[in-house]
Order: sequence, then structure tokens, then C-alpha cells
Amino acid sequence: MSGTVLLLAAAPAGKGCMVDAASVLPVLAAVPPSVLSGTDTANVVELADPLEPQAVLTRLRAAAVAPGPLTLFVTGQLQLDRRQRLPHLALARTTPATVRYTGLPWQWIREEFRLRPVGATTLFLDLHADTESWEWLRANRLDSGYNNAVYGRIAPPRSGRRAVAVPTYMKAVATILRSGLRPHPVDLHQQALGRVGADGYADLLLSAGGVGAGVPGGSAPRPPYRPGGPRPQTPPEGAPPDGLKEQEADPHAVISAAVQSGRHPDADAIAARHEQTALRTHGVGSEQALHWAEVRADLAMFAGDPVRSCRTWLGVAAARLAAGQAVDAPAVEAAVDRAHHQWGRIRDPEAARETGNRLAELRARVPGRRQGALDHVRRQLRQLQTQV
Repeated sequence: MSGTVLLLAAAPAGKGCMVDAASVLPVLAAVPPSVLSGTDTANVVELADPLEPQAVLTRLRAAAVAPGPLTLFVTGQLQLDRRQRLPHLALARTTPATVRYTGLPWQWIREEFRLRPVGATTLFLDLHADTESWEWLRANRLDSGYNNAVYGRIAPPRSGRRAVAVPTYMKAVATILRSGLRPHPVDLHQQALGRVGADGYADLLLSAGGVGAGVPGGSAPRPPYRPGGPRPQTPPEGAPPDGLKEQEADPHAVISAAVQSGRHPDADAIAARHEQTALRTHGVGSEQALHWAEVRADLAMFAGDPVRSCRTWLGVAAARLAAGQAVDAPAVEAAVDRAHHQWGRIRDPEAARETGNRLAELRARVPGRRQGALDHVRRQLRQLQTQV
């Protein structure tokens, strides 16, 4: 079996840097790909101090659709954007004032992997929080997706003299793996924490096996944590084993299995049934109904139907705006961005013109974080007008 490994180390340049994230990459890169992935062979992608969030998003999307197990090793620092107070992974150009535009929204990680098969994605995280992010974590989970196995730690802000921290947890993980042996992720996590030692007792520990990952109770044992600090975070209980009837199992797991086996019409039919149930139960514009519309948009993308995917994302964006959501709300921006992405894959000129006009109307209201997005749509539409 072949797997995929994504090594992501990111931190701002200059005085805003809290952790020497890139220092762990040489150690991880020295580990054989098969050991990093836990598979016979693996494709390894390395991102060292990336500059643009969109470039990272492109890599995340490619990893999300890759077959086989996916393992992410993420080292960096968390910061909140000042407008919506949501966590971002700070990138090389990130400053406290520009997080919203230069950082990677953490929800992008969750969103890109939501349709991967249950238990197929494992994240090892060594993150460092600034003061605002640490306070946010006292009341909120860093949501990495219900069906992903997540291990690691989030270190609190450093007190006293400002010094760049060392990603000791991730270096411990890399050192263990360099032995050539790959323990089960639960054991690897515990061994790494043992090497971090007492210095890690103030950390928020991430030790959850994810849905269906075979970890009793959904999580591994935890070392002590500092009284008064954030509690260890775990995802909700997961789905029953594969093979159960659809109505008895997590529909997301059933859909993922259908996509992986190439049964795209079956996957869409399941999602459509749940969307109709959500519409009847919760109404148009409800989060439940919009969720299933988003799932169907992603399924259209996986099925190679960019026209249907683009139209569905446009509908989701319009519905969210009609429900009173702000034009810069993350879910609204994400819907328009994904519609834009799928629109660029449409090859039929007539369909591209029709969806492009709708996209331009939305882009005028929802410019998003990428400069020039509306101008790009308008330029492409002018070119399409010349095609017969």
C-alpha cells in the first residue's frame, strides 16, 4: 500500500517568530518515507516556511484526494485574526495585523479532509500559541475534523524573555522514527511526550484516535496538565464499524467508502437523501441543510463534474448570504472560493459563461482574501464572450 506524507513547518519571519518550526524538517526528512507513512511506499511533500496560504491550500487539496493513508506533520504557531477571532497557522509573512490575509485558517485543514475515509488521516501537531490564541483555547476546541486521528501538543505563550521556542515534541517524534521503527500512533505520541518530559506539563495535549481508529474510548492516556489551563481536547464519539446499514452507520463514512470505490452516483444519492431530510426538519438556510449541500458540491468535484460543483457552491454561498451571514464570514468566503476554483475547471464555454456571470455577481459582494479575484473573473468572462 502507498501513502502520502505532508511535512508542514511554518512561522513568521522576524520578531513575530515564536518557534523555530523549520528546524524539525531535516530530522523528519531523514526518516524513510515508508516509516513516516507506515505504508510500503509513500510520497512525501515538504513545505518549509511557506509564504502564501493559497499555496498551502493547493497542497492540502492534493493530499486530500490522494489514495491511501495520509499523515501530516505540522509544526508552527497559532494566531487569531482580529476580525473574527478564529485560529490561523501563521505563515512566513504573517503579522498580528495581517493574520486574516497571510495566515492559513485552521478550518481549511478540517474542511479539506472531511470526506476522506474514516481512519485514513493522521495528524501530528506541535503548535505554539500566542496569548490571544491560548485564551481562545480555554473555551474552544481546535477542530481538526471528526474522522481524523490527532496527536501532539499546543504549547502556551512563553513567559519572561522572548525567546524562540524549539519544537521539542515534533523533534522527539522524528527522532523515534529515525530508528526505522514506526510504533502505533498512540505509542509514538506517548513516547514523544516522555522525551519532552516535565517541560511539557503546561501544554494542551492532543491525543485522540479519531473515529474508528481502534483507540479505546477514542483517546489515549494523558499525562498531567497544569491546573487551570485548557483541558485535553477530544473529538466526539465515532461511527460504527464498516459494513453496517447506511441508516445505522455514520453517513459520512458510507459516502467516503462509496467515493473511494468509484461509486459517485451512490455517494451523491446518499447525500441528497440527507439533504432533503435536513430541509424538511430544519428548513432552508439551516446549517444542517447547507452542510449536506456542501458535501454534494465536494462529491461533484470528486466525480469530475466542475459545472455541478460550481453551481452547488454558488447556491451555498447565496443561501448563506440570504440567511444573514456576513460577506466575510469564513463559510461564505469558502463557498465562493470553491465555486471560483471549480469554475476555472469548466471547459464548456456556454456553461462557463452562465456560471461565470453568477460568480461575478457574488465576487462583487464577497471579494475574499485573494486580491484581484473579481478582476480575474471579469477578464475570463471577456475572453469567453469571444468564443462561439
